[in-house]
Amino acid sequence: MENKTILKNTLTWEEYSALFNDILTAEQPKSPYDNPEYLDYTKLNNSRLKRWMKTGEINEELTAIITKITEKQTWYVITEHWCGDAAHILPFIYKMTELNDAIELKMILRDTEPYMIEDYLTNGGKSIPKIVIRNEKEEDLYTWGPRPKEAQELYQKLVDEKADFEKMKIELQKWYNADKGVKIQQEFIALLK
Repeated sequence: MENKTILKNTLTWEEYSALFNDILTAEQPKSPYDNPEYLDYTKLNNSRLKRWMKTGEINEELTAIITKITEKQTWYVITEHWCGDAAHILPFIYKMTELNDAIELKMILRDTEPYMIEDYLTNGGKSIPKIVIRNEKEEDLYTWGPRPKEAQELYQKLVDEKADFEKMKIELQKWYNADKGVKIQQEFIALLK
């Protein structure tokens, strides 16, 4: 696959994580965090992300596959701090990339130029997180996201039922808590084999 977006303004995991603190401690948060709802989502997502960083584990089969990667890869993660799905998924992505020095993780904010998400829409929408894995020549090898297939099916069912946002948040939260990162790992095993 061909690389469509020239990337700049990427963040390291550490920079992305530090931005949570910057957003949450700013006297005058920038948009969209000047909206109290977005700020509340971000607080909640920060605590969820920290919880999965402490408790999430990568299984043996996926660890074996990732440690055998020899070609240099860059794993681009298109995300935003307010994204609830990202809080449950990104710790597992980070932990996967930490297993192999051949893999570099770069975070890209969806709503910041150069808008990489435009090349990776889901059903015409800018759903995140989206993971784009590229080789050394910056050619796409794989894409994944915005959530595990089973969670996506639950989301679509709720959309079809015209569930309100609150119900959607609660149902997806329950799903992620029950799943504990199992499905994303199964999907990455299939993707990387």
